[in-house]
Amino acid sequence: MPRARFEVHAFDDTRRFGAALARATGAPLRRVRVHRFPDGESRVRVRAPLRASAVLVRALDVPDAKLVETLLAADALRRAGAPRVALVAPYLPYMRQDAVFEPGDAISQRVVGDLLGRGFDRVVTVEAHLHRIRRLGEVFACPALSVPAAPAIAAWLRRTVPRALVVGPDEESAPWVRAIARAARVPWRVAAKRRLGDARVQVEVPPLPGLRAPRHAVIVDDIAASGATIAATARALRRAGVLRVSVVVVHALFARGALARIGRAGVTRVVSCDTVVHPSNAIRVAPLVARALAGSSGEG
Repeated sequence: MPRARFEVHAFDDTRRFGAALARATGAPLRRVRVHRFPDGESRVRVRAPLRASAVLVRALDVPDAKLVETLLAADALRRAGAPRVALVAPYLPYMRQDAVFEPGDAISQRVVGDLLGRGFDRVVTVEAHLHRIRRLGEVFACPALSVPAAPAIAAWLRRTVPRALVVGPDEESAPWVRAIARAARVPWRVAAKRRLGDARVQVEVPPLPGLRAPRHAVIVDDIAASGATIAATARALRRAGVLRVSVVVVHALFARGALARIGRAGVTRVVSCDTVVHPSNAIRVAPLVARALAGSSGEG
């Protein structure tokens, strides 16, 4: 592979993804160093001087602690000589609050999009959690791209669960679930979800005509935090006669107790993409991001 015309700079907490991206693009990998002062402030340092553009890699889980350091790194890279600086954030936070749901709310999607859009020349993420907008570039002040994880998930399903029933937890997941199922050449269904609180949901699955039990159902979701939606979907599938339930999520943000909640609902296996470091990581998406970096400079 010809060498990339940029360098990959990764924070330690996203170094594995950065290394995979560097290998896939033929770019050198550099370390972003962070020193924290006693008062909690961070000193961010990059390799200098630079003569190539930079791709900064950091997953922004635990976002309040990471966003400032990421913006400081962008400034450091420019001061070191990088003519252009792109951000690859395998997980991008604050995208779900895209409207004022109750009086007094902030629209966090707009705030974070503006901050990162002003700090970087381009932003690339994986499977951004979007609802009422179709394109990530609508809320960023720079070109922004959300790379679909569906091809990697479908490939994993073909290898691992070739006769699965793919299930989405709500109607919003339908286009994504359909794309995964069609690529994997398996049937699919979408459940109906009613949210009662941060960790309380009700889920009903549609009838499963023509699907002989026992069938292996695989719940697919973009984000797993409390595990409540996945657990409710698993219980509904078991009530419908499905005897084995697995889970695939893109971003493994599991809060304390989430995996136990999912296990009690009858889920036998939990797998995630490698966008956020977690023991369940089994699906690599860095090659998809590498192709996006090489093949497109616009929005998506």
